[in-house]
Amino acid sequence: MSEFELSDLGDGQFTLAGDLSFGTAEQIRRASKTQFDGQASIEINLSHVETTDSAGLALLLEWIGWANHSNVEIRFLNIPEKILAIAQTAEVGELLSGTYSSSQPTP
Repeated sequence: MSEFELSDLGDGQFTLAGDLSFGTAEQIRRASKTQFDGQASIEINLSHVETTDSAGLALLLEWIGWANHSNVEIRFLNIPEKILAIAQTAEVGELLSGTYSSSQPTP
């Protein structure tokens, strides 16, 4: 079974560890809904992600869309190289490079 840990470090800072893949993406999304609720700004450190695939990229893009519609700034730190490679192939790499909120148009 795939495992992950989404940890709330306080002040809108989170860290994700373990698997960010088809086996965990939906579980991570559900966990994030409650943990991200009420945050004005979110920073997610992905340096402890061990396994990832295109479902991981899809979740990051979903979080960007959610942030844009929810008036929340979101930023990713230490995005795994595999996700960046998939994003470049899919021509969405630029979407992962900034901080996003509803007041800032998505590139």
